[in-house]
Amino acid sequence: MDSQRKGGLFGTYGSSDPTLNVPVTSSPNSMMSPYLNFDPAYISPSPGSEFIMPEGASAHRGRFELAFSQIGGSVLVGAGIGGTNGVLSGLRATRELAGAAKRTQMLNFVAKQGASSAQSLGVLALMYSVFGVVIGWARGVEDELNTLTAGTATGLLYKSSSGLKKCARGGAIGFGLAAAYCVVTSGDKVKEFMSSR
Repeated sequence: MDSQRKGGLFGTYGSSDPTLNVPVTSSPNSMMSPYLNFDPAYISPSPGSEFIMPEGASAHRGRFELAFSQIGGSVLVGAGIGGTNGVLSGLRATRELAGAAKRTQMLNFVAKQGASSAQSLGVLALMYSVFGVVIGWARGVEDELNTLTAGTATGLLYKSSSGLKKCARGGAIGFGLAAAYCVVTSGDKVKEFMSSR
């Protein structure tokens, strides 16, 4: 066999084979790579972040996109808080037990309280997200008023079956948490508003 010929997957080929002599660029004057099928000039380094956004979309995520992470995060935080509370409650309640009975009771406390807290915080986050998306869609504006209204409405609805007094307290707590969130995330706007008065 000729020393120039080598074995390949689909037969033999030689170093003089024209299919092996493919340039990195399609022509001396072009930067386009035939292997990548795009012009590398499109990947020029530029300052700032480079995210691919759909045409006409804003550069930040809206309330609807944030809702999924808020709901999931709330469920996880609720499970963590409830599970921790379940461990503490279980340790107090199972002092007299030992062995398998103690382990079983501890697991019951952790699972029950973790699931309960996760469900409660998940429902709150879901209601807040739905109110926020609907209010933002109805008003056509994403601002702090949507956050305050969604927080207040969430508190009112969550405690609506507990009577008028608890419903009002739930709305006040929702408003307070939403106001604290607005102060933390929009501190510049709050300072502007206070200085203009």
